Amino acid sequence: MWAVPGSGNAPLRVPHVSGARVGDQPGADDKLHMKVKYMAVVTMKQLLDSGAHFGHQTRRWNPKMKRFIFTDRNGIYIIDLQQTLTYIDQAYEFVKETVAHGGTILFVGTKKQAQESIASEALRVGMPYVNQRWLGGMLTNFSTVHKRLQRLKELETMEQTGGFEGRTKKEILMLTREMTKLDRTLGGIRDMSKVPSAVWIVDTNKEHIAVGEARKLNIPVIAILDTNCDPDLVDYPIPGNDDAIRSAALLTRVIASAVAEGVQARAGQNTGADTKPEGAAGEPLAEWEQELLTQATTPAAEAPAAEAPAAAEAPAAADAETPAQA
Repeated sequence: MWAVPGSGNAPLRVPHVSGARVGDQPGADDKLHMKVKYMAVVTMKQLLDSGAHFGHQTRRWNPKMKRFIFTDRNGIYIIDLQQTLTYIDQAYEFVKETVAHGGTILFVGTKKQAQESIASEALRVGMPYVNQRWLGGMLTNFSTVHKRLQRLKELETMEQTGGFEGRTKKEILMLTREMTKLDRTLGGIRDMSKVPSAVWIVDTNKEHIAVGEARKLNIPVIAILDTNCDPDLVDYPIPGNDDAIRSAALLTRVIASAVAEGVQARAGQNTGADTKPEGAAGEPLAEWEQELLTQATTPAAEAPAAEAPAAAEAPAAADAETPAQA
């Protein structure tokens, strides 16, 4: 029998201290001179239950991912979840700090397995998202995209205020179709007034255009790294299964929870409840952020209830994928 290291059921508690790693324990000086916040980001059991450890078939892989692979079993690579936990902590801290200082995270996932979780988690924390087709230039040509967003809002206003009245049925039909098309492709970023501070991506191979645009603009990329991905393209990688629905949903929920914690920290900075780091340029809270703070925040990486392991799901999804470029 093979085993994934550290697969106990106890929650992994990670000290959110600069430079901390999984398993680190604060010393006496740390306890005296700094405030250490412990938080169960995600557990090994949750990762295992979601099938996050299943990679692609051994013949479909990117050699650059070798350092993230624990072993292979029945022709399927098994991802080292101990490393996954470490990288989750790093990504979580980055997202939290980015949002705490006024940044936004764009959630991107257009594959069927990720569409629902991308939309629901982004909406939960008030962040923009793209879960349909990625339009080329959505980041690099944002000025044009912004004009289309203004057109969408204009059409919606016309519909709500009776602006369609007095027009022919054909004109109304054309305007309605235009509005529907714009809402389907741009609805998730309707409130995005500028390029995001960072992007969260599920499946960097499928979203290679989004990754390329983000890198061109020096926008940090946070992403799930399956065994067929190129880690050199990602700034904050999280080794894991990007094909299983539950794996993508779990890791997206973790990122969303980091956003929620960042919003709370930002609120503390604005109210003076916490000391703002020197040079921090926080922005006033938006209305959606104020509303978010009045609601109970969903616990970080709350596991789906009573779900069967995704052992069968992940290999099946891997078979449907195209071979990675070495």
